[in-house]
Amino acid sequence: MSPLRRIAEDERDEVLAIVNAAAEAYRGVIPEDRWHEPYMSAAELDGEIASGVEFWGIEDEAGALAGVMGIQAVRDVDLIRHAYVRPGLQGGGIGRRLLEDLVAKAERPLLVGTWAAATWAIRFYERNGFELVGRDEKNGLLAAYWSIPDRQVETSVVLAHRPPARPGRH
Repeated sequence: MSPLRRIAEDERDEVLAIVNAAAEAYRGVIPEDRWHEPYMSAAELDGEIASGVEFWGIEDEAGALAGVMGIQAVRDVDLIRHAYVRPGLQGGGIGRRLLEDLVAKAERPLLVGTWAAATWAIRFYERNGFELVGRDEKNGLLAAYWSIPDRQVETSVVLAHRPPARPGRH
Protein backbone atom coordinates (compact mmCIF):
# COMPACT_ATOMS: atom_id res chain seq x y z
CA MET A 1 0.00 0.00 0.00
CA SER A 2 1.26 3.46 -0.85
CA PRO A 3 1.89 6.22 1.67
CA LEU A 4 -0.77 8.79 2.40
CA ARG A 5 -0.77 11.55 -0.20
CA ARG A 6 -2.75 14.62 -1.04
CA ILE A 7 -5.35 14.13 -3.77
CA ALA A 8 -4.50 15.95 -7.00
CA GLU A 9 -7.01 18.18 -8.80
CA ASP A 10 -7.13 15.83 -11.79
CA GLU A 11 -8.33 12.98 -9.54
CA ARG A 12 -11.71 14.55 -8.87
CA ASP A 13 -13.57 11.94 -10.92
CA GLU A 14 -11.82 9.11 -9.05
CA VAL A 15 -12.75 10.67 -5.71
CA LEU A 16 -16.39 10.92 -6.79
CA ALA A 17 -16.37 7.33 -8.01
CA ILE A 18 -15.02 6.05 -4.68
CA VAL A 19 -17.39 8.18 -2.59
CA ASN A 20 -20.48 7.25 -4.57
CA ALA A 21 -19.64 3.54 -4.81
CA ALA A 22 -18.78 3.24 -1.11
CA ALA A 23 -21.78 5.33 -0.03
CA GLU A 24 -24.06 2.58 -1.35
CA ALA A 25 -23.54 0.96 2.07
CA TYR A 26 -25.69 3.77 3.51
CA ARG A 27 -28.63 3.16 1.16
CA GLY A 28 -31.57 1.99 3.23
CA VAL A 29 -29.68 2.69 6.46
CA ILE A 30 -29.79 6.45 6.64
CA PRO A 31 -33.16 8.17 6.52
CA GLU A 32 -34.68 8.00 3.06
CA ASP A 33 -35.19 11.77 3.02
CA ARG A 34 -31.41 12.29 3.42
CA TRP A 35 -30.41 9.95 0.57
CA HIS A 36 -29.97 11.37 -2.92
CA GLU A 37 -28.54 10.30 -6.28
CA PRO A 38 -25.69 10.57 -6.70
CA TYR A 39 -24.75 10.57 -3.04
CA MET A 40 -22.18 13.25 -3.83
CA SER A 41 -22.39 15.27 -7.03
CA ALA A 42 -19.45 16.96 -8.76
CA ALA A 43 -20.84 20.33 -7.63
CA GLU A 44 -20.99 19.13 -4.01
CA LEU A 45 -17.39 17.92 -4.18
CA ASP A 46 -16.31 21.27 -5.62
CA GLY A 47 -18.19 23.02 -2.81
CA GLU A 48 -16.51 20.89 -0.17
CA ILE A 49 -13.07 21.65 -1.60
CA ALA A 50 -13.91 25.36 -1.85
CA SER A 51 -14.96 25.30 1.83
CA GLY A 52 -11.54 23.99 2.84
CA VAL A 53 -11.84 20.20 2.79
CA GLU A 54 -8.42 18.78 1.88
CA PHE A 55 -8.67 15.28 0.44
CA TRP A 56 -6.01 12.69 1.09
CA GLY A 57 -5.74 9.21 -0.36
CA ILE A 58 -3.92 5.92 -0.48
CA GLU A 59 -3.30 3.84 -3.59
CA ASP A 60 -3.61 0.09 -3.88
CA GLU A 61 -0.77 -2.14 -5.10
CA ALA A 62 -1.71 -1.43 -8.72
CA GLY A 63 -1.43 2.34 -8.20
CA ALA A 64 -5.17 3.04 -8.29
CA LEU A 65 -6.73 5.29 -5.69
CA ALA A 66 -8.08 2.89 -3.06
CA GLY A 67 -9.48 5.21 -0.40
CA VAL A 68 -10.04 8.87 0.34
CA MET A 69 -10.55 10.93 3.46
CA GLY A 70 -10.95 14.65 3.87
CA ILE A 71 -9.89 16.93 6.67
CA GLN A 72 -11.22 20.43 7.20
CA ALA A 73 -9.92 23.05 9.62
CA VAL A 74 -12.85 24.84 11.24
CA ARG A 75 -11.91 27.39 13.89
CA ASP A 76 -10.29 25.43 16.74
CA VAL A 77 -10.88 21.86 15.51
CA ASP A 78 -10.29 19.68 12.48
CA LEU A 79 -13.19 17.74 10.98
CA ILE A 80 -12.72 14.35 9.35
CA ARG A 81 -14.90 14.49 6.24
CA HIS A 82 -15.95 12.05 3.54
CA ALA A 83 -14.04 8.91 4.53
CA TYR A 84 -14.55 6.19 1.93
CA VAL A 85 -12.74 3.10 0.70
CA ARG A 86 -13.38 1.56 -2.71
CA PRO A 87 -15.79 -1.40 -2.39
CA GLY A 88 -13.92 -4.67 -2.62
CA LEU A 89 -11.01 -3.18 -0.68
CA GLN A 90 -12.97 -2.40 2.48
CA GLY A 91 -11.88 -4.23 5.60
CA GLY A 92 -8.26 -4.38 4.48
CA GLY A 93 -6.92 -1.58 6.65
CA ILE A 94 -7.05 1.27 4.12
CA GLY A 95 -9.53 3.35 6.12
CA ARG A 96 -7.60 2.73 9.34
CA ARG A 97 -4.36 3.76 7.64
CA LEU A 98 -5.93 6.95 6.27
CA LEU A 99 -7.35 7.83 9.66
CA GLU A 100 -4.16 7.00 11.57
CA ASP A 101 -2.09 9.19 9.25
CA LEU A 102 -4.48 12.13 9.55
CA VAL A 103 -4.72 11.71 13.34
CA ALA A 104 -0.91 11.67 13.55
CA LYS A 105 -0.79 15.01 11.73
CA ALA A 106 -3.41 16.58 14.01
CA GLU A 107 -2.45 19.22 16.52
CA ARG A 108 -6.02 20.08 17.45
CA PRO A 109 -9.05 18.07 18.50
CA LEU A 110 -10.60 16.03 15.70
CA LEU A 111 -14.32 15.58 15.22
CA VAL A 112 -16.20 13.32 12.86
CA GLY A 113 -19.90 13.23 12.19
CA THR A 114 -21.68 10.21 10.82
CA TRP A 115 -25.16 8.79 10.58
CA ALA A 116 -26.48 7.36 13.87
CA ALA A 117 -27.73 4.26 12.04
CA ALA A 118 -24.30 3.59 10.49
CA THR A 119 -23.17 1.43 13.39
CA TRP A 120 -20.22 0.03 11.41
CA ALA A 121 -18.85 3.56 10.92
CA ILE A 122 -19.29 4.40 14.60
CA ARG A 123 -17.46 1.19 15.59
CA PHE A 124 -14.66 1.99 13.12
CA TYR A 125 -14.03 5.39 14.69
CA GLU A 126 -14.30 4.01 18.22
CA ARG A 127 -11.74 1.30 17.41
CA ASN A 128 -9.46 4.08 16.23
CA GLY A 129 -9.49 6.24 19.35
CA PHE A 130 -12.61 8.37 18.84
CA GLU A 131 -15.28 8.65 21.52
CA LEU A 132 -18.98 9.12 20.92
CA VAL A 133 -20.17 12.37 22.50
CA GLY A 134 -23.48 12.77 24.32
CA ARG A 135 -26.61 14.09 22.62
CA ASP A 136 -26.43 17.65 23.98
CA GLU A 137 -22.74 18.00 23.12
CA LYS A 138 -23.40 16.47 19.69
CA ASN A 139 -26.09 19.03 18.91
CA GLY A 140 -23.82 21.87 20.00
CA LEU A 141 -20.88 20.59 17.96
CA LEU A 142 -22.97 20.04 14.84
CA ALA A 143 -24.37 23.57 15.14
CA ALA A 144 -20.93 25.08 15.75
CA TYR A 145 -18.81 23.27 13.16
CA TRP A 146 -21.07 21.93 10.40
CA SER A 147 -23.65 23.49 8.11
CA ILE A 148 -26.23 20.73 7.85
CA PRO A 149 -30.03 20.65 7.91
CA ASP A 150 -31.87 20.07 11.19
CA ARG A 151 -33.03 16.66 9.93
CA GLN A 152 -29.42 15.58 9.51
CA VAL A 153 -28.57 16.83 13.01
CA GLU A 154 -31.40 14.66 14.37
CA THR A 155 -30.09 11.54 12.64
CA SER A 156 -26.35 12.00 13.19
CA VAL A 157 -23.75 11.40 15.87
CA VAL A 158 -20.40 13.03 16.55
CA LEU A 159 -17.24 11.33 17.70
CA ALA A 160 -14.24 13.20 19.11
CA HIS A 161 -10.53 12.49 19.25
CA ARG A 162 -8.44 14.75 21.41
CA PRO A 163 -4.76 14.40 20.62
CA PRO A 164 -2.41 13.99 23.57
CA ALA A 165 -0.34 17.01 24.51
CA ARG A 166 2.92 17.07 22.61
CA PRO A 167 6.17 18.13 24.28
CA GLY A 168 6.86 21.82 23.80
CA ARG A 169 3.25 22.64 22.85
CA HIS A 170 0.78 24.21 25.23
